Amino acid sequence: MKCVALNARFLRADMLEGYGNYVNEIFQRLVQQHPEIQFIYIFDHDYDSRFITGSNVLPLVVTPPARHALSFKYWYDVKVPLALRKYSPDVLIQPYGFASLTSAIPQLLVVHDLAFKHYPSFIPKHHLYYYRYFTPRFLKKVQGIVTVSAFSRADIIQHYPFAADKITVVHNAAKPGFQPLGFEERQAIKAQYAQGCEYFLFVGGIHPRKNLLHLLKAFTIFKKWQKSNMKLLVAGRLAWQYKDLLEKLDSYKHREDVVLLDYINDTALQAIMASAYALVYPSFFEGFGVPIIEAMQSGTPVICSNTGSLPEIAGNAALQVSPDNVEELAQQMQILYKDEIKRSQLIQAGRIQAATFSWDASAADFWRAIQLVTKK
Repeated sequence: MKCVALNARFLRADMLEGYGNYVNEIFQRLVQQHPEIQFIYIFDHDYDSRFITGSNVLPLVVTPPARHALSFKYWYDVKVPLALRKYSPDVLIQPYGFASLTSAIPQLLVVHDLAFKHYPSFIPKHHLYYYRYFTPRFLKKVQGIVTVSAFSRADIIQHYPFAADKITVVHNAAKPGFQPLGFEERQAIKAQYAQGCEYFLFVGGIHPRKNLLHLLKAFTIFKKWQKSNMKLLVAGRLAWQYKDLLEKLDSYKHREDVVLLDYINDTALQAIMASAYALVYPSFFEGFGVPIIEAMQSGTPVICSNTGSLPEIAGNAALQVSPDNVEELAQQMQILYKDEIKRSQLIQAGRIQAATFSWDASAADFWRAIQLVTKK
């Protein structure tokens, strides 16, 4: 193997979220570990030079940008194969669930989850059609598939049994910067973001699947029970179908206690995570749930949903609730607020659980998946 091509569309310095972070963490390691390999990074936008982490990385900008269904087909099936023709890569990595149906290059496809199968109403309609129609075709076309949890692997096999022999699990992990802070540092962060108060934290894009409306309802019940000055911080960009939540938030009883932070960079997020009273992550469905591991590694206790991959990722180190049960969620928030012994136990268990996930191990697993594809 001499050349690996990577679809790098989600490597964006101003918006490096789940998909992009997964690719960045794994490939910056592979680039350093395999200087003998030529890596071609294919962008559909101007790239940030910070992603070009070795002399063996060749950035390639292929336009126009792929932003909707028709442009997806054109970019993946026409523009990228044409751009790669003169390089003849041994494998093309497709990390975002879409593949080329026309390229003759062996492809390794990353499918983080099948959320569109479980919560179709939460997906923009034009994307939903694309997922439904093309996902089985992508899975048949590619030579290998990577997914991020045992749950997602089983889910893919349940819906697409023919893909079973192609799938490798390669986990997410947390960056080293997610770590506990000292008392004075935590107090400074609370003063900066939460008027000096303790706060619950939610991390993730603002869209229906993340279940923020139920979190707001649970926060109201918690406030009624405890009469505390606890805040709720929401760290995440406005993704889609968010207008209903913003409208409800305008008239929300405890609006002054809710802080919308929008997208924030890693440095700020790491400090905010380590200073939180707890992470509350009531998502309806996740293929992995990275913020859970980030919180545990930071010494912050976790409340999360008992659905999707979250029980697998959280293990016994988090309080788990049904995402549909608002009162149960409020009760778990109250437990952490009132029971310091339980909170300390969760912090200790969380550090142990987080240590089972490593980007170095994930990079090694991903490399093995690449090798399997190139040997077929």
